[in-house]
Amino acid sequence: MDKFIRNIDHESVVRLAELVSVQSGQVVSKTLAQNKAVSITLFAFDKGEEIGTHDSTGDAMVTVLEGTGRFTVGGVPHIVKAGETLVMPAKVPHAVYGEEAFKWVLTVVFPDGFEA
Repeated sequence: MDKFIRNIDHESVVRLAELVSVQSGQVVSKTLAQNKAVSITLFAFDKGEEIGTHDSTGDAMVTVLEGTGRFTVGGVPHIVKAGETLVMPAKVPHAVYGEEAFKWVLTVVFPDGFEA
């Protein structure tokens, strides 16, 4: 049987934040799913780490699991704390910065996954 979600135990209760560790001076990522319709990735950022401005063909939803991050979307900064979610629209430039060490999950839904 194929597993479409990987790098995580199936049929077990897990804490997503425990699947990635903050490492000094690094951005750590772990892909849980990736196909033409959706991408799900866990991230752990050390304080001060960042991913520069870029965009995506899909809508990107971030949920912060621990700590605080700054997501700049279309030039507007958004401080997102543990338990909070932000949706970044497709094709709008955005960037991510670790205001403090933080962990978050990124879910991107791509238009190619939908039939016309």
